[in-house]
Amino acid sequence: MELQQLRYFLDAAETQHITESAERLHIAQPALSQAIHRLEDSVGVPLFMSKGRNIILTEYGKYLKDKLIPIITELDNLPKQLREMAVLENETLRLNVLAASELVAEAVIEYKYNRKDLNFKFMQSRGGEEYDIEITTEITHRADSEKRNNNFICSEKIYLAVPKGEKYKRFSERNTISLRDAAEEDFISLAGVKQFRYICDKYCFQAGIRPRVIFESDNSDTVKNMIAAELGVGFWPEFTWGATDSERVRLIEIYEPRCSRDIIVNYNLNKTDNRNVLDFFDFLKEFFIRKKRETE
Repeated sequence: MELQQLRYFLDAAETQHITESAERLHIAQPALSQAIHRLEDSVGVPLFMSKGRNIILTEYGKYLKDKLIPIITELDNLPKQLREMAVLENETLRLNVLAASELVAEAVIEYKYNRKDLNFKFMQSRGGEEYDIEITTEITHRADSEKRNNNFICSEKIYLAVPKGEKYKRFSERNTISLRDAAEEDFISLAGVKQFRYICDKYCFQAGIRPRVIFESDNSDTVKNMIAAELGVGFWPEFTWGATDSERVRLIEIYEPRCSRDIIVNYNLNKTDNRNVLDFFDFLKEFFIRKKRETE
């Protein structure tokens, strides 16, 4: 059975007149008759029988018509459905957020204020390419040749965050510090699966210390609050975590080793229309630059 034969059959079933259907289909009457005969040969049963100058459906024809109508209707609707899918896909940005999640969320909220039509889907997937924009972090990023033109790199210092309470008074006059000087402190840290935790662990290894982590969390706000509550010290990225509560926590620059990281924003051109991807990428780039300047 061919799709064209099925469409000819349905039209003839509706008009019950070969000549009228041929005119509606803009084909010759013999061509329509031959197409229907070939369809009947294909299914092995008669679909029409003559009634005067008209034709009527046999029981087999009625059964085939009832089965075909929803199928052909669905086929006819497919192009529209596919176009709607493409519109929805182009209006949905998939963000793979592996770093600076709070700052990215803040950027999305600001961007959505003027782009309410755009949807965002957040994900956390390592190694996958099913994203439109990815935000990740490394100690020092070296862009390969394939991604040199589709990423943005923003560097930030990593400070040692120290509570201002009496217990930590010995740090009150310090503006810089070696990690070795904090070797005996209790540390509050992000969980080990986080990329930022991996970077901080590498710096501790370089300094020859093994931090005594007494509490870890997946949530940076929890880490900040625990440090502010004088339960330990911790690492604090310069601008992606925002400003500290100056009355409770102070940031000390680490000079040995020099602690910093790169925030890398990549984009993929996976859509039929990538204008939204590129527009948000440019916005995110400017947003990061602005937030970094606010801390300088």
